[in-house]
Amino acid sequence: MNTLLLILELTGVFVFAIGGAVTAVRSRLDFFGVLVLSFVSANAGGIIRDMMIGATPPAAIADWRYTAITLPAGVIMFLCYRPSKLWRIPFLVTDAAGLALFSVAGTLKGLAYHLHPVVAIFLGVLTGVGGGIIRDVLVKEVPMVLRTDFYAFAALFGGIVVVVGLTLGYPILQVALAGAGVCFVLRVMAIIWGWSVPVAKRPLEASSESGDKTI
Repeated sequence: MNTLLLILELTGVFVFAIGGAVTAVRSRLDFFGVLVLSFVSANAGGIIRDMMIGATPPAAIADWRYTAITLPAGVIMFLCYRPSKLWRIPFLVTDAAGLALFSVAGTLKGLAYHLHPVVAIFLGVLTGVGGGIIRDVLVKEVPMVLRTDFYAFAALFGGIVVVVGLTLGYPILQVALAGAGVCFVLRVMAIIWGWSVPVAKRPLEASSESGDKTI
């Protein structure tokens, strides 16, 4: 379990670090800002998760490998990224891969700490979306998870696959791969087909005096 968690998390850290660095470069941050956003995007979700379950100090702080992986990703994107429509799809696919890896890792870690399966699933969702939320807030964007994209639901289904698979007695590696695969495929299909969750409507009230509509 520990080895699998470490592999999933370090791979997810690198993938999300690339996404954070791309967001930073697109927002015209300086070199230090790119490195900071790369680290935050890759590790904030895991740090929040570890603090919530009492796994202190968080793995991203206690283990030097987490930082060592994020820095090269930030440097590479700072030097190589160029604004182009061709970057959009690789960025979204990379983000989907990070979401899949982190949602599974977070769910497995919750189960390893003997949390209720439902709580472990939501912990996996938090691990997957936490870094992206803070990343987007830092660059003054509405977090992706709060927009119309089928984002958190993909992480949710990935966690459900993990819990159901382990409950049925399947090997943990197969369960982890299946959960990550379901999350990744759902997210990519949402990108391709434009799946979205319902958006809140702002109620409009007709003014009785002027006939104008007010929000």
